[in-house]
Order: sequence, then structure tokens, then C-alpha cells
Amino acid sequence: QVQLVESGGGLVQPGGSLQLSCAASGSIFRINIMGWYRQAPGKQRELVASVTDGGSTNYADSVKGRFTISRDNAKNTGYLQMNSLKPDDTAVYFCNAKGITRTMTLFDSWAQGTQVTVSS
Repeated sequence: QVQLVESGGGLVQPGGSLQLSCAASGSIFRINIMGWYRQAPGKQRELVASVTDGGSTNYADSVKGRFTISRDNAKNTGYLQMNSLKPDDTAVYFCNAKGITRTMTLFDSWAQGTQVTVSS
């Protein structure tokens, strides 16, 4: 089993910054890809950003140039630095990790979600 624990959400004013963290623990051989998703009220969950174990990144158009995803492979931890936040960024943010366990099985794990509210 692989568990993900998020931290770092909260309330921030427009134009402000927040950093989310996602720590993975358990029987991890390799995390192939870590991603951040978000879901706003009444909307579907959408991919915000992802990063592979090789460092390749992918971003939603709406966050390009404002958000930066990164990971520390040694710590099995991912980060999402969010700058120039807008009210439209308000959502519950979920961390996701896909990879291989030490018993060579695949895993696809989700964190519990953290609320990000951008408001004055």
C-alpha cells in the first residue's frame, strides 16, 4: 500500500502564493509520475500539473507560467508552487502518484485533498 499525505492549502489573496506538498510512504519501488489535480464546486476534476521520475513536466494551460511542479525522488515528495493566484484557482487540490511497489505491483494512489481558496 502507498499512502499520500498533502499539506499546504489555505486562504490567500489574489496575486498571492502557496506551496503544496505531497509526501508518499509505504512499499514504494518507484514513483513513475506525480500529479496535482483540482476540483472546483460543480466542476469535474482536472489535471493541473504532473512530473515524471525523469523530471518531465506537463501543465494545464490555465496555470502555465504561474505554477511550478517539482519532486524530490529521494524523499518521495512532490511540490506544487503556486504563484499569482487567481480566484479561479479556488478548488480542492488532490495529489496523485502512480508507480511500482517493492513487490512489483502497480499502484495509483490519491491524497485526501486540500482546500485552496483565493479571495480578498
